[in-house]
Amino acid sequence: MSEEIIKEVTEEVKQQSQFVNVVMMEARKVMVGQRYMLDRLMIGLLTGGHILMEGVPGLAKTLAVSTVSDTMDMVFKRIQFTPDLLPADILGTMIYSQKDGTFEPKKGPVFANLVLADEINRAPAKVQSALLESMQEKQVTIGDTTYPLPSPFLVLATQNPIEQEGTYRLPEAQVDRFMLKLNVTYPSKQDERNIMDRFTTGENPRALTVAGPDDVFKARETVHKIYVDGRIRNYIIDLVFATREPAEHGVGKLTDLIDFGASPRASIAMLSAARAHAFLRGRGYVIPEDIKAVGFDVLRHRISLTFEAEAENVNHEEIIQTLFDEIEVP
Repeated sequence: MSEEIIKEVTEEVKQQSQFVNVVMMEARKVMVGQRYMLDRLMIGLLTGGHILMEGVPGLAKTLAVSTVSDTMDMVFKRIQFTPDLLPADILGTMIYSQKDGTFEPKKGPVFANLVLADEINRAPAKVQSALLESMQEKQVTIGDTTYPLPSPFLVLATQNPIEQEGTYRLPEAQVDRFMLKLNVTYPSKQDERNIMDRFTTGENPRALTVAGPDDVFKARETVHKIYVDGRIRNYIIDLVFATREPAEHGVGKLTDLIDFGASPRASIAMLSAARAHAFLRGRGYVIPEDIKAVGFDVLRHRISLTFEAEAENVNHEEIIQTLFDEIEVP
């Protein structure tokens, strides 16, 4: 791609990304701190990728999603996952109409733009897998009829990392369908003081609508135009393949620590997320820093560790950091 075209794309990025700044400013009237989480939510919207958020209760995960939906005039639905939840409670079911003597579809809460699957690991596998079709195909089958889901459509799931009783491990096939997995951490002292001051006035702040789905669709078209050099693409492939064949990629010390490496979805997700990250930074091209910025979020849930890694207290973050330290940067 010529420099002139890259300049044109960069100019288009600067124009199309203006709405993001407005959305972020409005969201911060409600949210205190958690810029990392808001940033990744925007990456999810710009790419259509689903997001898994892990963190202890009370870190504003639900508030962040509902605030973003308020600022962008989107339909938001929250589903509280519990052990007694049924697939029909999420997707919908056929209801008998006594008036007509026929069965009519009653659509479930998954029919929304932003769906928050709260504590998704509280429900058994059959309920978790009910989301698979909607996440992958953006459609739901009720009875004999398949219904398209609203667009844009995004599943944002949360799970609590500290409680293990009464939880169910997410199936690998479902975990892989989440584009990003976020580790949401505690706020700083100053942020927590601001949270305390803002939410103890008797009136909880609420964000106004400052953008809409059309802005997202236009931005997505621009994101697809962002230039990714061949060396950057090879860098992504090297990182992903190093999780599968560590010894062949100069990180042989990880061979006994990784059980299964990342799937091809990781390569696709890393490229898409890096483009969206560049878009949010006002650039029409991807640089290695974009890959490093989103790499942890893309890989941490796609690498399966061995018992030896667990015995040595080696976590995903250390594995991924080793990859970025050892794999040659273009």
